[in-house]
This record gives sequence, C-alpha cells and structure tokens, in this order.
Amino acid sequence: MFFVIPLVNMFLSSFTDSDGFTLNQYKTALLNSYILQGFKNSITLSAVSALVALVVSLFAVYAMMRFTDPVKERILVMINLTSNFSGIPLAFAFIVLLGNSGLFTLLFEKWNLDALASFSLYSWSGLLLIYIYFQLPLSLMLLYPIYYGIQQQWKDAAALLGANTVQFWMKIGIPVMLPGIVGTFSVLFANAMGAYASAYALTGSDYNLAAIRIGTLLSGDIFAQPELASAIAVLLGATMISAMVLSEWSIKKARRNL
Repeated sequence: MFFVIPLVNMFLSSFTDSDGFTLNQYKTALLNSYILQGFKNSITLSAVSALVALVVSLFAVYAMMRFTDPVKERILVMINLTSNFSGIPLAFAFIVLLGNSGLFTLLFEKWNLDALASFSLYSWSGLLLIYIYFQLPLSLMLLYPIYYGIQQQWKDAAALLGANTVQFWMKIGIPVMLPGIVGTFSVLFANAMGAYASAYALTGSDYNLAAIRIGTLLSGDIFAQPELASAIAVLLGATMISAMVLSEWSIKKARRNL
C-alpha cells in the first residue's frame, strides 16, 4: 500500500488542476520543447550507459567464470558492496576525483595531459561516466547467472564437430544467452531512466533530464507545479514500461527462434 497509494495519487493528480479534471498537464508535457528535450536526453543517456555497461559486463563475467569458486565469491561480494554506492555519495566521490579541483584533474594538469585535464565532469560525458559506474554492478549481478546456462557438454560437442571458440559463441553461446542479455538491457535502461540523486547532485538543474524536471517542478523555484510533475512522472513510467514490454516481446521472439 505504501507503493500503490502514492502511485494512484500521482496518476489522479496528473489529470487535475485548480478547476478539476483536465488534460492540460499532458498537453503541456507533450508540447513543451524543454520537457521533450529532457525526455530525449534521459532516453539517450540511459540507452548509451546501459549498452556500454552491458558490453563491459559480458566480457567481465566471461573472465570471472575462469576463476575458482572462492575467488568468484569474493568478487561477487565486492560487486554487491559497489552496487550500494550510488546517489549523492557517488557524485561527491567523482567530484573529489575528477571535479575542477579533483585529485586526478590536478595530476593530469601537473603531468601536462591536457586532453584528460580538459575533461568536464559537469557535462554529458561526466554524467555518462557516473551512470556507467552505477550500472556496472547491477549488470554484472544480472549477467552472472546467465553464463551458468552454457553447459560444458555443448562446448565439448561443438569442439568434436570442429567448431572453434568464436564459432561456438556466435552459433550457440550468444543465441542461448540472448533473452537474458535483452532482459538485462531493459532493466539497466529503466534503472538509468529513474536515476535522480547522482545527476542532480552533480549538475543541479543545469542539465535537462526528465527526472530532474520532475524534482524542479515539485520544489518550484517560484511556485510548485505538482500536477505537471505528476504528468511527466506518468509519461516517464510509460516510457520505462514500453521498454520492458518491448524487451519481453524480444525475449519471447528470441526463445522461439532457438
């Protein structure tokens, strides 16, 4: 009920204003270029960070599977600890390391590494770096069990038939793992779309994201607009649900083709 009641309240609020029932909140959200830009930025940032984290995690988990069980258990413990390091503490850590006067920034300037020293943490690239960082632990934990679905007998049978390692993964391994990979991407995308604290702590309202627009409208620089914020939140939720439905359709299609 702690989840359902606020959700229903938000949904009903998105259809109201001072005069009662209205669709003006959705009309404003769908026609306002600044709000639409926030959705575009959020979708782009979420998709790119999810894709990068997914690719890195695929290779990282493949490497993990070559370790002994005790080593894998220790790595998983570290991944679980890292997954809890997000939000404002994560943004502060990156500011200390890569901010305008951060440790690494000063070192890059001292070593005359101008290309690295000119990196701006408070830009799209900086946000992408932080998003990838908190996406990686989640991606690793979701992909780790998928590799257990690849049975050693399949590798042996493929080798007996003359397939090398690349052929095995292209013809057997990746197709079998594809439903799990697609599902993991959808979870990462939704996770990034709803992220707020890290982005706000890093850029405030300077970078236009859908989640930040919701927070700004609720707090209000001059006056709050909770009804418009509710409409944007409903559209944000609809975007994430659409991504999950598309992912589910892709998973079912991939399983039928196996």
